[in-house]
Amino acid sequence: MVQIVNQSRHAVLARQCEVARTFLSRGRGLLGRSSLPEGGGLLIEPCSSIHMLFMRFPIDAIFVDRQGQVVALYPSLPPWRLYAGHRRARYVLELPAGVIAATQTAIGDQIVVQPAE
Repeated sequence: MVQIVNQSRHAVLARQCEVARTFLSRGRGLLGRSSLPEGGGLLIEPCSSIHMLFMRFPIDAIFVDRQGQVVALYPSLPPWRLYAGHRRARYVLELPAGVIAATQTAIGDQIVVQPAE
């Protein structure tokens, strides 16, 4: 588990974020879940695009490049959307819907991945 912080906004995006780095865990993502807990999330790396097929709930998706800068935002991404992504993304953060708005996260913000507290 890791903690995700938007350093530019001094805001915690996820306190307990799971990490998916294996082929299997990246492919599974959030499939089969009915929701994400408040303060939870999933970091998928490497990843430059996602789909929402077979998902049961909307999420916020934040695409981040190698330097830790936000390159794309997809707030309240609905289930069954075919594509979301950015060609320069190194990883994606999948968060509960509403986190982007609540933290005022914007393109260009600096994201930091830290050990979970």
